[in-house]
Amino acid sequence: MTTFCSTLLIFLIFLATSLASIQNGNGTKQVPVVIWHGMGDCCCNPLSMGSVKKMIEQEVPGVYVHSLELGGSITKDIEHGFFANVNELVYMACIKIQKDPELKNGYNAMGFSQGAQFLRAVAQRCPNPPMKNLVSIGGQHQGVFGAPYCIGDNVMCNSMRRLIDMGAYLPFVQKRVVQAQYWHDPNQPEEYKKRSIFLADINNENEKNPVYKRNLLNLKNLLLVKFNQDHMVVPKESSWFGFYKDGDIDTILPMNETDLYIEDRIGLKKLYESGRVQFLAVDGDHLQIPREVLVNDIIKKYFM
Repeated sequence: MTTFCSTLLIFLIFLATSLASIQNGNGTKQVPVVIWHGMGDCCCNPLSMGSVKKMIEQEVPGVYVHSLELGGSITKDIEHGFFANVNELVYMACIKIQKDPELKNGYNAMGFSQGAQFLRAVAQRCPNPPMKNLVSIGGQHQGVFGAPYCIGDNVMCNSMRRLIDMGAYLPFVQKRVVQAQYWHDPNQPEEYKKRSIFLADINNENEKNPVYKRNLLNLKNLLLVKFNQDHMVVPKESSWFGFYKDGDIDTILPMNETDLYIEDRIGLKKLYESGRVQFLAVDGDHLQIPREVLVNDIIKKYFM
């Protein structure tokens, strides 16, 4: 009888420990995570987003991870990284998130490259279910003034660059080329505000949408990751909400000197002053983030 009781006790301790491993310190289930990939990638590439998803699952036992696939197939998902209306992509992402029962109580989010500002748009436009922490890895929150380079002979990427060279603010290009929709020409600030159908909107450059500001202020944390040798994001300071001074590409303003921050158009100033905006600089080119940084400085700090 004593042996049976001891065995039962050991089993119960093991069971309790196992259950605790899939819960956080408050005794509740781990907050699920939503990932949005960058240009030229897809939701489930085992060498990129698939690997990140697996890493999060390994480091946060029991967590649910939803890597966004937009378009119904891997091929379409990749294509939509170059050619689509970003506002429609954000809407599609909102619907997917709202329909996922695992996310109904809220989620953390991690966006890679352009996926970072797209997830910020989700936070600003789609407050239910609530986004809790937003991790932006190499995002372009003030846009870019330089077309992203193409790796190898990538037909879609090269086509994107040619169309942007034709004119990023041409209606045909603006409505169809993803990168044109966060193209920010500091030499034509009024043209940018007038023609940009995505970035100028989510940054409240024209008519101020108080809902965007109110929703972004619901975030618990906004982590902004910049790559010190980034040649894809021009200027790289855009990852930290910095950008060129209007009419002066020789001067880059840090976040707190931009009109976006000073006028607090989207709530960024209030977020920062309340200690909810964090910055992380990583040595390396675009998205070259060491595993230990991803695990120790991001996953363990914001997803556990």
